Amino acid sequence: MKASRARLFKEYKEVQREKTADPDIQLVCDDSNIFKWTALIKGPSETPYEGGVFQLAFAVPEQYPLQPPQVRFLTKIFHPNVHFKTGEICLDILKNAWSPAWTLQSVCRAIIALMAHPEPDSPLNCDSGNLLRSGDMRGFQSMARMYTRLAAMPKKG
Repeated sequence: MKASRARLFKEYKEVQREKTADPDIQLVCDDSNIFKWTALIKGPSETPYEGGVFQLAFAVPEQYPLQPPQVRFLTKIFHPNVHFKTGEICLDILKNAWSPAWTLQSVCRAIIALMAHPEPDSPLNCDSGNLLRSGDMRGFQSMARMYTRLAAMPKKG
């Protein structure tokens, strides 16, 4: 547990130092628990998520960085690799392809990349995956844009 705390403190310092370096990611550590983090990530440009801001919740295990954090979307998102109800993310680096070289920041980067390049063949959201697998890009993009507008964009007025 000491090693994981030290590693998380190091990442916390790096996040504080590089706040302006990566405007697409805002990582925040819970004030009372270094094993709980949240992130705000910007939807990648030229995707149906563009203009949206999505909140992620991180639960970091005591065996970190030897084990991956549990990450889920708190913001609703229509994406084949994200469970619509729970926000669970199907991403290899959060499962069997994890390496201690990954940081919470780089996990956010990988999730942004997944948003831009969905993998419809291993869907957690079957409706979204089926639209993409059947070649209905228009249907997928209009649903994804609609949910981005409803859940991830600031309300006007």
